[in-house]
Amino acid sequence: MEEFSQEDWGNHSQDLHGYPTDQELDEIPVTKRTLKIKQESSEEAQKRDIMQNIVQILESVQLKWELFQSWTDFSRLHLSNKLAIFGIGYNTRWKEDIRYHYAEISSQVPLGKRLREYFNSEKPEGRIIMTRVQKMNWKNVYYKFLEITISEARCLELHMEIDWIPIAHSKPTGGNVVQYLLPGGIPKSPGLYAIGYEECMERPPSPHGEPGKEDQPDLETLSAQASLQVEMEPTRITYCYLGIAEVRTLQQCLFLHFQANTKTFSKDWVGINGFLSQNCIVDPGVSPKSIYIKFVEVERDFLSAGSLVECLEKAIGYPLKFNN
Repeated sequence: MEEFSQEDWGNHSQDLHGYPTDQELDEIPVTKRTLKIKQESSEEAQKRDIMQNIVQILESVQLKWELFQSWTDFSRLHLSNKLAIFGIGYNTRWKEDIRYHYAEISSQVPLGKRLREYFNSEKPEGRIIMTRVQKMNWKNVYYKFLEITISEARCLELHMEIDWIPIAHSKPTGGNVVQYLLPGGIPKSPGLYAIGYEECMERPPSPHGEPGKEDQPDLETLSAQASLQVEMEPTRITYCYLGIAEVRTLQQCLFLHFQANTKTFSKDWVGINGFLSQNCIVDPGVSPKSIYIKFVEVERDFLSAGSLVECLEKAIGYPLKFNN
């Protein structure tokens, strides 16, 4: 093995991992360094949350682990062209329980090809696994998978990758009635859409009363406090409905849900339309629930395949209130 002096080893290590030197760190402004660290930590947290969500789905359907023996197993016909959610696991000589190393939704690349990458030592993913087995960090390597349809893959994409869009309200008209104001840009194409809501929370009054001019914080302090509050109090939106725009377009379906005439509203209405219409009738001084939507385009031919409502319910961990 090639020998390095302590100084050479430090330089070699930095070259390998791309770590900046002390001089380079000094040249980076503190604000940019902080911003970069926050951005990287946010991205890592997001990846971790997605993987945990995928693990939750795999665990909820109670799949059995299969022992990896040869990567040629993944060339078998029943794996070659399927989409799936899959997990890679391992155990050690000291603990037989199988733990997750990785989990993924293979929605673009067939499962067989993706698994071969994880068990091929010439690929980056496979090199990690091979090294841990060779160094006896791991004893055996396992895999499990759940086959999914294209529409189910898009449904999981809707949940994990697409942001909620808030629906604005008009000012009350006719006494205590508000109207929904749908955003522009909703596709005139088939697809999947979800509707969710956020409960209104009463904000407690400030214990300090009205601050004097000398007590007012500067803009930088206010910005930092607002940023901290956003990080500490993320918006929690509850899914309540998954819609399939197959016969109508996404735009038409959402219009029918949100533009119902509240003048003809009846308490006998049930389902999502009744919920949305009743939310438009508010008492004085009370705000309606905040409503959100998200949507994804899906080719019409794929929408009839799969169990989409059950797929989303497994992913979010609770039943959809207005889907029968």
